Amino acid sequence: MGGAKKPTTANKDKSPKDSKKSKKDKGEGGPRKAEITVMVNEKQAMKILESSKVVTVQDMARQTGIKISAANKFLIDATKKGTVKRVGGYAGHHLYQLSSS
Repeated sequence: MGGAKKPTTANKDKSPKDSKKSKKDKGEGGPRKAEITVMVNEKQAMKILESSKVVTVQDMARQTGIKISAANKFLIDATKKGTVKRVGGYAGHHLYQLSSS
């Protein structure tokens, strides 16, 4: 009933070894990507914190035009310095506000 398919005329010219690449050829040995660091403009971030009652990481990232990871790092560092305090939230969705002192 079954059997091997007959190759079409277009596929006769192609060899099966050429069409498949091994996993080793895909990404190894290429040049490494440069590490990029993003700095948050502190004046702009503090202005956003002053004008809002509370700020989330997502709000900060959207308003400053940076990645969420950079905004998160800025807010965590500011919390450690004492300029910002965490006032609520859960499971990574924390709320931050400017510290009163």
